[in-house]
Amino acid sequence: MGVPGPFPGSPGRPDAPVLDREEVDRALARLGAEYEAIETSLLALQDHAGRRLLEGAELSGTTKERWAAAERSITVLWSLFDAYTAALETARELRERRRWPSVEELAELTELLHGAGVTVPGAAAEGGGQEGGPARPSERFSLEGLVERMNGLYARSLDVIVAADAVWSALPARIDLLSAELQRTRSLAHSVGVRPGEHPAGDDLERITQELLRLRERVIADPLAFWVSSSTGSSAPGGGRPDTGRYDRAARALEDIRREVAAVLDVRQDAERRLMQLRDVLSRADRTLTEARQARGEVLAKIAASEVPAVSGPSTALHEQLAAAADYRRRAQWHRLSPLLDSLEERAEDELHRARESLTAVTAPLAVRAELRGRLDAYRAKVARHGMAEDPLLTERYDLARRMLWSAPCDLRAAEQAVWRYQQVAAEALVPPQLEGRGES
Repeated sequence: MGVPGPFPGSPGRPDAPVLDREEVDRALARLGAEYEAIETSLLALQDHAGRRLLEGAELSGTTKERWAAAERSITVLWSLFDAYTAALETARELRERRRWPSVEELAELTELLHGAGVTVPGAAAEGGGQEGGPARPSERFSLEGLVERMNGLYARSLDVIVAADAVWSALPARIDLLSAELQRTRSLAHSVGVRPGEHPAGDDLERITQELLRLRERVIADPLAFWVSSSTGSSAPGGGRPDTGRYDRAARALEDIRREVAAVLDVRQDAERRLMQLRDVLSRADRTLTEARQARGEVLAKIAASEVPAVSGPSTALHEQLAAAADYRRRAQWHRLSPLLDSLEERAEDELHRARESLTAVTAPLAVRAELRGRLDAYRAKVARHGMAEDPLLTERYDLARRMLWSAPCDLRAAEQAVWRYQQVAAEALVPPQLEGRGES
């Protein structure tokens, strides 16, 4: 078949060569493949989960504006696709009339496939632009021009849908997990007294709670406000990432509070341990003072002519402060409890030391009597080992000292003199005779 001649081009388009039969078939095949790809993409856009979410959400702000524009673009997309479909079907029907199309038919097919022969209404030609503007006249497009226009509308619409879906997929679930963690932290914080109005961390927890509520509401209503477009300049739909700045700040603040609550929990456990130790120290001090008072009565009954110091009672102030510390513990007022415990621990140790010194001072006469008794018995045993247990003078001195030490009340001064005299007589009796003779010569 001869090569067809040129045919008049569309306005503003120079005359183009007429396609031959093979070129027409190849163009129809290419446009048919494009048709299937466009149809598949439009159907996928129609069924996209993000689109369904956008259609059912109560939107605001940037997302509301951009989704309204995207909906108009999608409407225009289908109008352009219908026009594209009709033009392609017309070209196919013309091609299928005969196996070997005439020159006139080839010229008509060339115009249908490459010419600006598709008329599009003004609203569609605007590509889903702003509503309320002046109406534009209809425009004529080639099939390639229609595809280019549809690609642009599709990319802009898909960009809105993909970005909103990405934000909704990323942020609300993370916010919910953080909110659940916040509730656990609040419960633990409340148990250790970290409450709003009573502790700075309690106020911070309340602030983060309100921030997460506001953040979630904003993310649901205006997801595109949390979308950061790609800085690489990529024109691919959905090029960018969710902006997690506010979420990250809330998460960091909550982590700081968790550490503070953990520190308060450690303080509580340490305070409980210190309170137990304080009660034990004061209890030992009280028992020691009770023992000292009992010992003082015993000393006064058994020891004569001895100055026995008075024994004071338990420190009322310390016990009152210990009760105040326990009350601080119940009220979780750790900022007051810690310095009070520091003071109480030192004073409780001093109280125990004072009680022990008092017991030692009170029982000193008994200790002196015990030491004298031991010394007397030791000398008595020594004298017996040397066979002088029946010595009259030693026996007399021993009996005198023993009566004084084992009588009640005991005069310690007189008893000490009696023991000393017994020691002197015993020492003289235990001197060997030969040493006495040498001394006389």
